[in-house]
Amino acid sequence: MTGVLPDPPPIPDPRPGAHPAISMAGVSKRFSLSRRQSITAVEDIDLAVAHGEFVAVIGPSGCGKSTILRMLAGLETPTSGTVELNGASPAELVAAHRLGVAFQEHALLPWLSAWDNIALPFRVMGAKPDAERITSLIRLVGLSGFERARPKQLSGGMRQRIAIARALALEPDLLLLDEPFGALDAVTRRRMNLELQDIWAEQSITSVLVTHSVDEAIFLADRIIVLTERPGRIKIIEDVPFGRPRRRELMSAADFHSLADELTLAIDSGEPSPSEAGA
Repeated sequence: MTGVLPDPPPIPDPRPGAHPAISMAGVSKRFSLSRRQSITAVEDIDLAVAHGEFVAVIGPSGCGKSTILRMLAGLETPTSGTVELNGASPAELVAAHRLGVAFQEHALLPWLSAWDNIALPFRVMGAKPDAERITSLIRLVGLSGFERARPKQLSGGMRQRIAIARALALEPDLLLLDEPFGALDAVTRRRMNLELQDIWAEQSITSVLVTHSVDEAIFLADRIIVLTERPGRIKIIEDVPFGRPRRRELMSAADFHSLADELTLAIDSGEPSPSEAGA
């Protein structure tokens, strides 16, 4: 039986063309470390993402990649500038249950089965789980037959698939991925890249991926945002020239490696950070 969701709060028209899927204008984020010291994580970020686009964000460690994702998720607010998702604030999309997030730590509840972990967003919002939706997501992430398995009975890759399925449970407008495969071994990570591409193609959902892996960004994204060293500013926006679907063989192609070398050089030649105000 299909679950019945409560009516979400009214927010602007989400149809493609009405608003960009993501709009960041003049966004900076500053954190206070003490009364006399602060640090700027990101500065003057201007970015527009189209509906259905897959964007990856890469850059040196500590450049503010996850800070950008947390602002999109409504977990942080900009110090200056504006962030809009479908013309609404992140908080409005969160309230309407139209934002899906998967982090490096899968955060599955260990006492719940795979099926019940995916059902959790329905229960959190007070709705009956949509059994048909949950079953289709389990099939989509390739875990049919593991519905009743608990997280400790699943491999790291399988747990991350459950976390991604859970993020998609309520059919969000936007999927945010913060290093979802960062803790996996190289072989499993490549396999998960292939599977995530298939999941994204099936769902046609606007997605933002934060990753330290240049190869992962190239394989998955339509565009790649390269940030400078802290405070993170947009240094390069690179269109990925490879068509879809992308298969494992692409990672061995000369054009793939040439682009990876170009982006790696852009990261390694990062701009020096200016002195932090108040330091």
